Amino acid sequence: MSFPKPDFRPVSYSRVTLTELMIPAYANFGGKIHGGILLSLMDKVAYAAASKHAGTYCVTVSVDGVNFLQPVEVGELVSLLASVNYVGKTSLLVGIKVIAEDVRSGTVKHTNTSYFTMVAKDDLGQPTLVPGLTLETHEDTRRFLESIKRREFRERSRAEFDNALSGLAVQQELHLLHQERCQIAY
Repeated sequence: MSFPKPDFRPVSYSRVTLTELMIPAYANFGGKIHGGILLSLMDKVAYAAASKHAGTYCVTVSVDGVNFLQPVEVGELVSLLASVNYVGKTSLLVGIKVIAEDVRSGTVKHTNTSYFTMVAKDDLGQPTLVPGLTLETHEDTRRFLESIKRREFRERSRAEFDNALSGLAVQQELHLLHQERCQIAY
């Protein structure tokens, strides 16, 4: 038996925290936790928050802002705090804050913040309408508004970039290579 989706769900309904101990098998050749491990965990927590809000299966369509500010060490507890910051008709923007804690010293560090855009899917795999978002706090409202600005900026930047590439005149831009570490071999 399926239940109808509510018209709106509060931000607090979608909040999810995933915490995992970083083990040696997660380390890269430099002895730090591999970025791919952290990305996988971020994808999982984004799915959990989005699916919880949507009440259906959700897929990742884009990721914004994966900048690793500090390395994560073996033995640290990594917590990923996620919530739905914005909803469209079928899409949801999930904000994720990643923190690492050295349990021996009690030191906590913010390693990155990322934004995952998810799309809700129905049982046939088609995009489906998601409930609206009830903004419960000033912080929720700020994040929602930031999400609108982030989307506007991304669309503007993409259009500018596409225009710049489509009109690229290689011969006229060769002067840019003089300061770069490359050579032309033709």
